[in-house]
Amino acid sequence: MEQEQFEPRTDLGQLSAAVNKIRTSLSQVVIGQQETISFLIVALLADGHVLIEGVPGVAKTLSAKLLARSVDAVFSRIQFTPDLMPSDVLGTPIFNPKTTAFEFRQGPVFGNMILIDEINRAPAKTQAALFEVMEERQVTIDGQTYQMQEPFMVLATQNPIEQEGTYRLPEAQLDRFLFKIEVPYPALEDETAILRAQHNNNAKSLLDGLEPVLSVDEIIAARKTILNFHVEDHLLEFIARIVHETRNNPAVYLGASPRASLAIVHASKAFAAIQGRDFITPDDIIAVAQPVLAHRILVAPEKEMEGLTAREVIAAIVKKIEVPR
Repeated sequence: MEQEQFEPRTDLGQLSAAVNKIRTSLSQVVIGQQETISFLIVALLADGHVLIEGVPGVAKTLSAKLLARSVDAVFSRIQFTPDLMPSDVLGTPIFNPKTTAFEFRQGPVFGNMILIDEINRAPAKTQAALFEVMEERQVTIDGQTYQMQEPFMVLATQNPIEQEGTYRLPEAQLDRFLFKIEVPYPALEDETAILRAQHNNNAKSLLDGLEPVLSVDEIIAARKTILNFHVEDHLLEFIARIVHETRNNPAVYLGASPRASLAIVHASKAFAAIQGRDFITPDDIIAVAQPVLAHRILVAPEKEMEGLTAREVIAAIVKKIEVPR
């Protein structure tokens, strides 16, 4: 049966071309991680932060750097360590002897695309310093507020296995990430392709040859366009039912908040956009539900002891809710 074709009411030609360029550029270097690449692009268009989780060596940091490089914006990288202080991230007032006054020196968080490597290696005090800037896109130092320049996106990585010398991210901070993307090991054929590319020294040349495909103005314009996408009322109710079920499911100790519902709406719109549509469908909602919700809920301790994971709980909840037609 032939798939029905829909003519978008919004001109998405330029956006689709840019998305294809980003996807092609990333796919040339990051081999076999199509889902990761798609969700990174969706987060960029949905104005959301991303937490990338995976064991060492699966290209978490590389994927984040490539996405940042595809945007003609200010890129900043922060390596989180146990001795990192909030001022090392946000900045600090410095005394200027010429003016005999304190002047604020901006920290590395002042940029557009911020890569935080090994985010769970910094203590709670430094983690708390990110709360305001991630949610409100501003930093307050000594009573003075400094606004971030658009676009502002945090791409953070962490290793779920090695826990020595790490600090668990607070729920309030996890809730500020639009997505938590879990990067798996590559398939056999993909790993063979990675070895072939490295053996032929193609990976480094491809990385060096990557050029920005989106300007700051184009990202801001795309986000405004996507924000105005139409969403049917029955789809909004579908989203609300999914999130509401996380608060009433016996396998869940802590359910998702209304912020999660809004995150699904924004992510669904961006997911539809990269498919070339200016409206969302139930499939878009189902596609983004796991990366939006899995890090926002806490599985009940007794269920967690049985081996049940948050992703499995979300999958069961989505399957339980009747899909609107």
